[in-house]
Amino acid sequence: MLWNARNESVRLGKARMEAVRFGSGGKNLVILPGLSDGLTTVKGKALLLAPPYRPFFERYTVWIFSRREPLSMGFTIRDMAADQAEALHALGIERAAVMGVSQGGMIAQYFAADYPDMTEALILAVTAPYANETAKERVERWLELTEQGDHKGLMIDTAEHSYSEAYLRRYRKAYPLLGAVGRPKSYERFLANARAILAFDARDVLDKIACPTLILGGEEDRIVGAEASRELHDAIAPSELFLYPGLGHAVYEEAEDFSARVFRFLEG
Repeated sequence: MLWNARNESVRLGKARMEAVRFGSGGKNLVILPGLSDGLTTVKGKALLLAPPYRPFFERYTVWIFSRREPLSMGFTIRDMAADQAEALHALGIERAAVMGVSQGGMIAQYFAADYPDMTEALILAVTAPYANETAKERVERWLELTEQGDHKGLMIDTAEHSYSEAYLRRYRKAYPLLGAVGRPKSYERFLANARAILAFDARDVLDKIACPTLILGGEEDRIVGAEASRELHDAIAPSELFLYPGLGHAVYEEAEDFSARVFRFLEG
C-alpha cells in the first residue's frame, strides 16, 4: 500500500517529538506545520493528514513533525530547528526536502541556514523572515484570547484572518461549534510557540541558504502579509516566488494546485 501511513515518536532527552509518515518513496519530504501545532500535535493523525500528499507517495516518504513535548517557555525558533535536526539524525534521515508552513516556515529558515548539508530543497509557505508588525498584532491578539481562556474566540479570529471571504461564507455557520472542539487540556505549548514567534528574526542568516527554494504566499495574507514573501525572495538568492491572487494565509488549504506546485518544484 503506497500510503504506508505510520505514527512515529522520537526521544529528545526528556522530551518527545511526535511525527507521522506516509508514502514509500526513496526521497524524504519533511513538513513543519504552523502555530496550530501548539494546540494539538500530529500524534495518531497519520491517516487524517495523508490525503493532500498522495501525489508524492511513489517518489517520497513524507514526514510531518510536531514540536517537542513538553515545550518550555523561552524555547526559540532556532532551538526548534536544532530539535528537528536531532530528530532526523535519530531516524537515520541525513538529507531531505523541507517544507515549512507559517511558523514551520520560520523553523525551516533556520534549519536550512544551520544545516545546509541536510537540506536538499526548501519550500517556505505563508511565512516571514521576522516577526513583522502584521504578525505581531495577530499573535499578540491570540495570546490575549488564550490567556482569557476564550478558545472559541481564538478559533474564530484565526479563521477570519486565514481564509478567503468565499471560503468563510461557506463555513461561518460552523462557528457555534468551535468553542467545544479542539480545546487542549493546557495552553502552555501554544503560549510557548506563540512567544517564540514574537522573538523571531532570521534576517541575518538568510544569505546562508544555498539550496533551491520555493516561496509561496497569498496576496491577501492578513497574518504575515504578502510583503513577507517578497522579502524572503529578495533575501534568498536561489529562490522562486509565487503569490496566489485572492487568497490569504490558508493557501495551503484553499489553493487546489498547492501540493502539485510543490511536487513540480521538487521534481524539476
